[in-house]
Order: sequence, then C-alpha cells, then structure tokens
Amino acid sequence: MTTTETIKNVVLVHGAFADGSGWRRVYDLLTARGYRVSIVQNPLTSLEADVAATTRVLDLLDGPAILVGHSWGGTVITEAGVHPKVAGLVYVSALAPDAGETTAQQYEGFAPTPEFVIDIGDDGYGYLNRDAFHAGFAADVSDADAAFMADSQVPVHMAVFGTVVSAAAWRDKPSWAVIATEDKAFDQAMLQHWAGRRGADITDVPGSHALFITQAETVADVIVTASRNSGR
Repeated sequence: MTTTETIKNVVLVHGAFADGSGWRRVYDLLTARGYRVSIVQNPLTSLEADVAATTRVLDLLDGPAILVGHSWGGTVITEAGVHPKVAGLVYVSALAPDAGETTAQQYEGFAPTPEFVIDIGDDGYGYLNRDAFHAGFAADVSDADAAFMADSQVPVHMAVFGTVVSAAAWRDKPSWAVIATEDKAFDQAMLQHWAGRRGADITDVPGSHALFITQAETVADVIVTASRNSGR
C-alpha cells in the first residue's frame, strides 16, 4: 500500500486484563485532530478470536489505517496487520513475535517481573492479582482508578501465549514503538530488544504498563507521526 496523504483511520487494540475503554483519552486526542478512531474489543479467548475481532473492524474502514496495539494487543496486530488496509503499526509497550514464534518465547532470556502477578484459575483463564494490580500494571494512576481497573479487568485464556503466530506484519510494514520506562509487566531490555528487531522508531516515555492512559498525549503523537509517514 502506498499513499501520499496523511492516513486518517486509526484502530486501537487493547491487551490482556483490560478492555477498549482504556483508550478513551487517546481516542479523544485523535478525534479532536480529525482522525477516525475505531476501538477493538478483544474477547481474549484465543489469538484467532482476537485477530478476527480486529479484522472485522478493519474490514469496515473506508481506507488505509494505522493499527495500534498495547501489550498482548501487539501480538494481535502483528498477525492482523497483514490486512491490506493496514499501512503502519504502533506498538505501545507491546509484544511482537515473528511468524512461527509464540508470544511466550518473547520472554525467554529476559528478567522476570515479580510485581506483575497473574492468578490462573482451573479453567485456564488468568487474572492479575488484585492486591498487586496497582503496582504491577498501573503504578502511575490514582488509587481509585487502579481499584476500578483491577475490578473490571478482562481475564485472558493463558493458552494464547503459547499459540504460534502465523504472520508478522512488521516484516513488511513500518512500525513505531512507545515504551514505558517503568513498565513492570515486561523487562525493559525485552521491550527494547524486540522493538529493535522490528526496526521500529522508538519513543521512550516515563510511565507504567498503563501508559496508554497516563501517557496518552505521547501515544497519540506517535500515532500521528505514523499516520504521516506510513506508506511513503
């Protein structure tokens, strides 16, 4: 895909333990600048289901789009991003396996993150531990907001992390990365390493794993940059 005009469609994909409402501030900032923003609601039941949910949104668009993923949403946009309407990818403290890799392989060889505590039920679904949620996921949001996020979190079927990715859109499309320097969900070296492998244009920003909320201005600015520079 090539275009000489600024891309005006943006699709936002949330990660595990969250839903699309966390993108509200990014949505408001982009729509105020004239962008048409769509938000995917991932079921978090399988990679296939999340990719399908993203594809449905992309199918409805009237032109090229920037596809944005946070955390697990990075794996989703990596596979869904092969869609012909996707011109560029923005990874927000996000995972990005290559084709033939699993998400779990992204963690191999990097430091553990003991403050990011996942409790797994007998049915295979994982929740972030409520007592550890604030420190591990959203250290820079208020106590009240962190409590609400913990109580409204969406569980993820843990098998998704062992699912092999069938395609890697970042191999063929330009990508950008926004990385939170106080992220407790991922080792910082891991985020920097995989963003470098993608050849992403990297923006580091102070913040927790919830940077899509607390650093919405920076995230929105990077999306605007991607919209102006993809497909050229």
